[in-house]
Amino acid sequence: MVVLHVKKGEESQFLYETTVATPLDDVLKEVTAIYNGRLKVERICAEMEELADHGVTLPANMQGLTDEQIEELKLKDEWGERCVPSGGAVFNQDEIGRRNGQAPNDKMKEVLKKTVSEAKALISRKQVQANVQVTRQLVKDAMDQLRGATMIVYPMGLPPHDPIRMELEDKEELEGTQASLQVIPEEQASLWFSGKEMHRGKNLRDYVGKNEKTKIVAKIQKRGQGAPGREPVFTEEQKKEMMLHAYRKQEEMKKLAEDNEDAYMSSDWADTGKLKQDLHGIRNVSWRPR
Repeated sequence: MVVLHVKKGEESQFLYETTVATPLDDVLKEVTAIYNGRLKVERICAEMEELADHGVTLPANMQGLTDEQIEELKLKDEWGERCVPSGGAVFNQDEIGRRNGQAPNDKMKEVLKKTVSEAKALISRKQVQANVQVTRQLVKDAMDQLRGATMIVYPMGLPPHDPIRMELEDKEELEGTQASLQVIPEEQASLWFSGKEMHRGKNLRDYVGKNEKTKIVAKIQKRGQGAPGREPVFTEEQKKEMMLHAYRKQEEMKKLAEDNEDAYMSSDWADTGKLKQDLHGIRNVSWRPR
């Protein structure tokens, strides 16, 4: 199986396993789905951490308003009254006024936080170092874990305008956000290997050869952005080792330069008397009267 170490720019993303006979259209479809799926999991995790601390999201027309302004405008959060966490709510005001402040109790909060941690671990970039491939199924498993935790803590569900519910129902609205810049639509995706774009309509073997044990670095980006930067010849770790070696060598040369040119005369091998004693086997022999 060929292993693709997928990167976005210089950042590692995940490992993907396939065969050299796989059409590039299929590779692009899978890689893009995994890449975007990981982004979705990360977005949900970020929102669930806020959910655990400050409760569900307020309606758009109430966000950012003070209690006085809400009362003056006679606004009411009907969904907040329905969507109560299991075991009751604990008030914890959201300083930016985005959520209603009705947070889950400590036990339910721990359910959300633990699930977020586990979901992040499944799709983490650290999986590359552990040599673990990320698949669409693995991304789905992470999503299912997050969905399950939400149902446990909020059995009545989340408001339809809550970002977590919208993400889980594939109704997220990312237009105009920073997150939208990270997402790569499948039809706009391109994969690059060794400074060359791998074109649709061909097979992977057309670029990497017939060896099924190949491992390559493939960079994903939007089409039309030009060639991504080439991989550096040395890794950061190798660069550090080379700099350390050069520093030690420099220090050794500096020490040698500071030594007196005749310093070797004090060495044992430069003493002819000691050399003669060594040859006759009488060095370090002590004499004393009987």
